[in-house]
Amino acid sequence: MSEPKMNLIRGGQLEVSHVQCFDVANEKALLVPPDESNWMVTLDTWFGHQLSLSNRQFPIAILIPSDAEFDDDSNQQIKELCQANIAFIAIDFPTYTDGRGYSLAQLLRNVYGWTGELRAVGDVMIDTVYYLARCGFDSFLVKQGHNAQLALEALSTFTDTYQKSYRQPIQKLS
Repeated sequence: MSEPKMNLIRGGQLEVSHVQCFDVANEKALLVPPDESNWMVTLDTWFGHQLSLSNRQFPIAILIPSDAEFDDDSNQQIKELCQANIAFIAIDFPTYTDGRGYSLAQLLRNVYGWTGELRAVGDVMIDTVYYLARCGFDSFLVKQGHNAQLALEALSTFTDTYQKSYRQPIQKLS
């Protein structure tokens, strides 16, 4: 049995990710995951079962797809999501060239007021973590096959920035 891979950057440290994504299609008997730690559901599942998911002993994490649209119809639901007791919000990057997740992060932080953990998942590579952090992400699930230690070091690539309105990336803890 191999040792768990430390591919999660969180709080300036490398960790093992234990989060499981709940798939309604594969769990036909259940509409929501059991009230246990380390579960993540899709945004659609959250919207459909918000009452049963919001008052759990173990807060749930929410996965937002890159093609999510925060429009007038979902505006109030997104505001409620950002005020709910959830573990973290993850935004999926299906490919590193898909920049929609950067915009979603900025909306969540600056328009909807999300102050909790914001995690980048999917095609998250060494080259992108610094820029993801500049847009408000504070944890990163580094893509399999990429060196998470190098990605952690990439957070301190630049010391000066030109866009003063953006957040500073979390520096590696000593």
